[in-house]
Amino acid sequence: MKRLFLVLALLISIQPWAYAEDENSYAYFGFEPEIVTNYIANRKKLGFVRVGVELMVRGKSDLESIEMHEPLLRAAIVEILGNQTEAQIKSMTGREAVRKDCLQTVNKLLRKEIGKEAVVNLLFTKYLYD
Repeated sequence: MKRLFLVLALLISIQPWAYAEDENSYAYFGFEPEIVTNYIANRKKLGFVRVGVELMVRGKSDLESIEMHEPLLRAAIVEILGNQTEAQIKSMTGREAVRKDCLQTVNKLLRKEIGKEAVVNLLFTKYLYD
């Protein structure tokens, strides 16, 4: 019984090491509030798009870098969305092209700011337009 208790005590003391951050672990950063902007509409009134954006990054250090540069990244995404036509905003292929453009632009900005492309993927979790 003493041996069992000793083994359990040893395992409990080792447990925090077993959960050390893995280099291949991912974290997500969501822009709050969601991104809302106007786009180029074919009608006389303005069109708008509301997008929930999540950035997939590797590990805690990349997540901290994203948090530090959030205003820069948000502004870039707003600019990309605002320069789209109504057809691009409303079509599935256009939406995917916009998502890829946002991902490339975000990584380009991060390469300038922190020296590496920290975003593995960019996801639109909500996509509403009018």
